[in-house]
Amino acid sequence: MRERAADPGAVDKAAPGVMRDVASSAGIEAVPEVAPEAAHEATPGTSLDAAREATPKAEPEAVRAPMSQAARELAHASPASSFAAIDWSQPWFAQLMPRGERWQRAALAGYAELLAAMNADAAQMRQTTGRGKPLAFIAQDDLPPGAAYEAHIASTGCVPTRHNLHDFFNGSMWFAFARIKAALNARQSAALDVLGVGPTRGGVRDMLTLFDENALLFACADPALSAALRGFDWRTLFVTRRDAWGRGCEVRCFGHALLEKLIAPFKGCTGHAWIVDVPTAYFEWDAAARDAWLDEAVSVALLETPALTSRMFAPLPVLGIPGWWRDNESPAFYDDAGVFRAGRRER
Repeated sequence: MRERAADPGAVDKAAPGVMRDVASSAGIEAVPEVAPEAAHEATPGTSLDAAREATPKAEPEAVRAPMSQAARELAHASPASSFAAIDWSQPWFAQLMPRGERWQRAALAGYAELLAAMNADAAQMRQTTGRGKPLAFIAQDDLPPGAAYEAHIASTGCVPTRHNLHDFFNGSMWFAFARIKAALNARQSAALDVLGVGPTRGGVRDMLTLFDENALLFACADPALSAALRGFDWRTLFVTRRDAWGRGCEVRCFGHALLEKLIAPFKGCTGHAWIVDVPTAYFEWDAAARDAWLDEAVSVALLETPALTSRMFAPLPVLGIPGWWRDNESPAFYDDAGVFRAGRRER
C-alpha cells in the first residue's frame, strides 16, 4: 500500500477514528508518520493517488507508524546498509526464508538485480493480482503518470517497486500470502472503480491499508485466548496461558511496514491483529500447510465481508509474543502500562 495521510491528523480526516478506534483505545500509539522525503507529495487530507496525479513523477509516499530511532536511521540509510540489517534469525523475518535471504543478496547487488530476482520467482510461482493478472514487479519510474497504484496492479499485474526495505517486504508478502495480497488488491481496486481517486479513501480502503501495512495474523483455536486479546487481558494472554502459545495460538507477521519497523525492534511496536479462528488440527500441520490454510481463510474473509472496518482489529504489542523476545520471559515485562494498557472497546 502506498496511500497514507500526509500529517498525523489526516488519518482521522480520511475516516474518523480509523486507527484510534483500535490502537489508541488501548492507549497504544499508532498514528502514522510521513517519511520526510515524501512529505511534499500531498497536503493534509489529500490522498496519495490524488497527489500522484498532480505530481506523477514524485516518489510515492511511504508513511510509517511510529519507529524507534534506530529504525528511522535505517529508513534513510543507503540501500546496502538497510538491506544488510535484516536479521533472519528473528522470528518475524524467519517466516520469509529462504526466499528472503536470496532476495537480500540480490538487493545488495543492486536495484536491477532485486527486480530480476523478484520477477524470476513470480514467473515460476505464477501468482496473480486482484483481477487475475500475472504478478510482476516493475521499477517505480515505470508507473505511468496519473496511474493509481492499486488500480495499476489490478489491471496490469505489475507492482511498482522501489529499492528499499518497505517495498522489499511488500514484495515478500506476495509470495508468503499471495491470496491475501490479491484479495486486498481486489477490494482496493473495486473501491477505486466506484469512488475514484478523491481527497479521502473512506473507511473500507483505510481498513485495507491498515491490514496491508501493519497486520498480524493471530491464528487461534482457543476462544478464551481470542477473548483475552480482544479484551486487552495481557496477563491471561501472555502469562497465565503462556503455555498455550504454539499449541492453541500463534502469530504470523503480515504488514510490510510493520516488518520494516522490526528491523530495529522496540517495546512499543504494535501490530493490528486480525483474529483467525483455526481448527485444533491446525497445530498438528507443518508451517507450509498452516500458511496455506491462513492464506485461503483470510483471503475469503476479506473478499466476502462487505463492511470491513478497523474495529475488526485488536492491537498486539509484537515483542510481547512468547518466544519472540528474550526479555518477555519475565512476567514483569508485561507490567509496563505504557505498552500493555487497558483498552476501551465500547463507545
